[in-house]
Amino acid sequence: MNHEAPLSPRPLHHLSDVRHRVMTARRLREHGVSASEAGERCRPGGPWQQLLPGVYLLHTGPATSEERLHAALMYTRARTQGIPAQAARRDGAPYGEAMITGLAALALHRFTSAPPLLRLEHIDVLVPHTRRLRATGFVRPVRAHSVPRPRLLTGVPVAPVPRAVADAVAGLTDPDRIRRLLTEAVRFGHCEAPRLLRELTRARLLDRGPVAAVMDVLLAEGRAAAEDRLYATVSEAALPSPLWNVELLLPGGPSLGAVDAYWPDHGVVVEIDTRARTRRDDLVRDEVARKHEHLEQLGLAVLAVTPRQLRESPERLADVVRSVLAASAERAPGAYVVVLPR
Repeated sequence: MNHEAPLSPRPLHHLSDVRHRVMTARRLREHGVSASEAGERCRPGGPWQQLLPGVYLLHTGPATSEERLHAALMYTRARTQGIPAQAARRDGAPYGEAMITGLAALALHRFTSAPPLLRLEHIDVLVPHTRRLRATGFVRPVRAHSVPRPRLLTGVPVAPVPRAVADAVAGLTDPDRIRRLLTEAVRFGHCEAPRLLRELTRARLLDRGPVAAVMDVLLAEGRAAAEDRLYATVSEAALPSPLWNVELLLPGGPSLGAVDAYWPDHGVVVEIDTRARTRRDDLVRDEVARKHEHLEQLGLAVLAVTPRQLRESPERLADVVRSVLAASAERAPGAYVVVLPR
């Protein structure tokens, strides 16, 4: 067979994009290349190679990391036959709901503790639980009852950091590697500790010794970082200086609880909410809600802010605090409270 002969009225030699260097059998048929012709071209000495079932690399030599990523996604997409189009594709995404997760995703998120893509033996692909895909070649499907909205990195849909970390940790046994991944995720600002905790809880990974040991430390670090951002937000917005990290009490009465910032002349309280939405924090969350309700009954205005708000929209948060402080003049005076340093 002459491998250089034209293949179809829509020849392939002009295609240079990675999704044209890697093609599924279905796409090749659209270019007039039958399954038998594709198989012939993948024989020893031929110009192509088969990377995965139904997925072909249209050149010789090793596949690049980019080609491997797209091939893994194409493999999952090629197995959507029989699934309604709206279920297989979301927002016009070429790979439907499939996305890269695990260590490959963390490499794309630029984690220094994740191996380079070409050194990974497997590429994890997150897919809906309805997909009955089997691991094959270098592709390892990870099924989920609900898939998150991916980020597009280097043209590839990638799971958000908390989900990618959880999927990576689930496949690791080395405590040091687990600790490095978790630490880098929070300490270097890839994600907030509560969001990571929520994903690890969902994946039932908190009972693993290396995970539990490091998460308590990271939660404390995450709170300290959020406190620093709150200090900076107040300072940079030139807001009145509050009393920081104090405990409030009724005169001669019980403690009302500790708060992160308190403006006594305005009766305004700000608290940083670093709890994750997990069963572990349900009781704490209910207790905090009761505390806030009690403070509001005493005439104090309470603002609960999240680390994400402090990180992503400090200017907007400063405007909210400024508005609440200004509105204090229109409120009835609150109860007198005693302030103690923590």
